[in-house]
Amino acid sequence: FRLHESPEEEPHILLECDGGVLDAIQKHLKLYKIRRKVNIAPCLDLSLWAVVPGEQAGDVTSSLAKSADQALILTPDPRTEVMGWRLITKKGANLAEIIPGSHIGNIQDYHRHRYKQGIPEGVKDLPPGVALPLESNLAYMNGISFTKGCYIGQELTARTHHMGVIRKRLLPVRFSAPLPTDSIPEGAEILTESGKSAGKFRAGGGDLGVALLRLANINEPLCLNIAGDKVKLTASIPEWWPKTASK
Repeated sequence: FRLHESPEEEPHILLECDGGVLDAIQKHLKLYKIRRKVNIAPCLDLSLWAVVPGEQAGDVTSSLAKSADQALILTPDPRTEVMGWRLITKKGANLAEIIPGSHIGNIQDYHRHRYKQGIPEGVKDLPPGVALPLESNLAYMNGISFTKGCYIGQELTARTHHMGVIRKRLLPVRFSAPLPTDSIPEGAEILTESGKSAGKFRAGGGDLGVALLRLANINEPLCLNIAGDKVKLTASIPEWWPKTASK
């Protein structure tokens, strides 16, 4: 998010990141700062909120418009409309005043919502050095530009987008039974009924999650192999994807 109102004002940029990699991201950015007069520091006095649309989404939109001056940043989630809005406030702000009629959920509510929509977030869903941008659907979520660069992996990403077929994608999955807590190994194998590999589990909670799956296998019976135990699951194509996105 950019935080300057006029070209003459000193520009400020807020970068949202996974809290677990805050130190690593600061180190990475400072490595490329070189001699630029850029100050990089965590904003520990701010709070980030996800405003998820509910049954009264139209009313919430109206409330947001009226109370925008009470928030530092209030903007539609850039990934997709179904994720609602991102709200940044000073720590301790009264959310009931900013968004009348809202109620504060817990982090599990938020994760369940995004798992249902197949929205990846953070290093568990998108492991650094493992997750590929196109397989992670970043092109559907305003996460990739094909008109500007440069960035590491740009040539391969652009070539795959324009010329190739993407055979695997990150998809929302629903399990036949709630998953055991914290006992699923990273990248656990997802298998077809015949025992063929169909992809890998990324993250989840309860009976929902996201997994990297071969598109050719998503309509078959699938199961997650956890230490010899097999949990059945079903995958789906999110409704918010572009209508031509089955490739």
